[in-house]
Amino acid sequence: MNEKYNWSLSELYDNFNCNKFKESMKSLENIINEIKEFSKNSLNENDNYIKKTEKYINLQNTLGDIALSLSSFSNLTLSTNSSDEKALKTLDIIENILTELSLPETKFNKWFSSLNIDTDEMCKKSSIISEHKYFLKNIIENSKYLLSDKEEEVISKFKITGSLSFEKLWDTITSNHTVNIDGKEIPLSEARNIAYESDSQKRKTAYESEIKSYEKISQVSASCLNSIKGQVITECEMRGYSSPLEMTVKNSGMDMETLNSMISAMKEYIPYFEKYFIKKAEILGHKNSLPFYDLFAPVGKTDYKFTYEEAMDFVITNFRKFSKELGDYAEKAYKNRWIDVYPKEGKRGGAFCDNLHSIKESRILTNFTGSFSDVITLAHELGHGYHGQCLDNETYLNSDYPMPIAETASTFCEIIVKNAALEKADRDTALMIIESDLQDSSQVIIDILSRFIFEDTVFKERKNGPLSVNELCNIMIEAQKQSYGKGLDSEYMHKYMWVCKPHYYDAEYNYYNFPYAFGLLFAKGLYALYEKDREKFPKIYKELLRNTGKGDIKTVAKSVGIDITNIDFWHSSLDMLKRDIEKFISM
Repeated sequence: MNEKYNWSLSELYDNFNCNKFKESMKSLENIINEIKEFSKNSLNENDNYIKKTEKYINLQNTLGDIALSLSSFSNLTLSTNSSDEKALKTLDIIENILTELSLPETKFNKWFSSLNIDTDEMCKKSSIISEHKYFLKNIIENSKYLLSDKEEEVISKFKITGSLSFEKLWDTITSNHTVNIDGKEIPLSEARNIAYESDSQKRKTAYESEIKSYEKISQVSASCLNSIKGQVITECEMRGYSSPLEMTVKNSGMDMETLNSMISAMKEYIPYFEKYFIKKAEILGHKNSLPFYDLFAPVGKTDYKFTYEEAMDFVITNFRKFSKELGDYAEKAYKNRWIDVYPKEGKRGGAFCDNLHSIKESRILTNFTGSFSDVITLAHELGHGYHGQCLDNETYLNSDYPMPIAETASTFCEIIVKNAALEKADRDTALMIIESDLQDSSQVIIDILSRFIFEDTVFKERKNGPLSVNELCNIMIEAQKQSYGKGLDSEYMHKYMWVCKPHYYDAEYNYYNFPYAFGLLFAKGLYALYEKDREKFPKIYKELLRNTGKGDIKTVAKSVGIDITNIDFWHSSLDMLKRDIEKFISM
């Protein structure tokens, strides 16, 4: 395949044996040793606390950029070649080295929290401290959940042979997993993409083959999932959190009032999505509800296909209508080979964006097949990349934003492209675009709700012991019934959805489902503000993204006049989707 469709990683390193990579590994060891020495010798007394705090912040920023470069190169290499043994071994080495930071970080956090000095007063004496006020306030807030120095060190080391190992095992298994369709073995990602094909029999055959194929890896996946969730539960109990959900919400810069408000609103709007599913089922020739294999079936004009070049041109052109800077970023990503485009053996499924803060670039993985949905995926991931670019001039610590806000820029870019496509569309194409938009929105609202319910139930049930494959499948089916309601055919659901979704297997990012719903609904609210003042908003929007690493979500939202604790805000965003559903039904 033409190299222009594979991303270039040489801007990070040429390979694992090059001098630059070896020098970075040495720099990583040096900075870790410096942090260890600092924590050992400088945190026994409270004197010179301003200078000590400044030094720690500077050390952490330096460490972050070095560690990110090394781990990103390893992870990105594995993402397109899961059998790369050198990448696997190097990642293990990096992760083991980083566990040495557990004790120094715990020491600093305890030392800083024990100062009992007003952070606002410290900010007046130091520009570095003032710039990292949110980071330091989080240390104080989270100090109540810290364990002893030894316990923190042990937990950090156990993760290497525990959750991280099980996550890698699952990733390797699914990346190399194939599905037998009509006697031909194809990668899982390719099989799942058939769900977007226009041929109904192909969709059904691919779905049935996919479900059957999971029988080969379900036991191993269940073992991985049980081990990861069990570890999270144990750690939460040790730290004093009431549940993994409480821990996730706190670590997300969010609060339960906001989450409950959003989830409640989502549940209220299930009946409207049921109408959408039933109408789509009717269009596709089903008498009752929609079978799972037709959730992504195209409706309307089915020949709306794109080459990769056409897709990028469309995205870049319409990004520029919002702002020149956004369009220029997308063009830069395209021309400089920051995107790995097509499915291939050993490549992980789905899509993601990795913002490489140390070199002020990003890398985007897609599995492009030419559908309009793939164009939207490109816009989505480029939105993540633009968010990263807005943070280029921030320090490493201030470039790390909370999970829920992470999906805002990506979803906003989706809206730009979808609305642009509708402007010039004829009736058939408009029907396809509106349906495609509802298809995506139903995934973000309804399917995400099912994933949230599933994960919440798994955490509660896992307390009583490991869950079998059948138990996990039953929990998933029940979660889908609760969220999809009458809209999904109970004879054709996806009981193995827990096997193919990577978010369940990352112990550091539990409940990585509701952030997508937050991102969609928050982005809808932002887009409404944009429509009120198209000239001024892009500047406000960029400033909002730039500040996402320096404040909790409620504060960031208030900066643009949004109260995310108020259920009326979520209703107003969901009403936009309700109108689209009504329009789709009437077409």
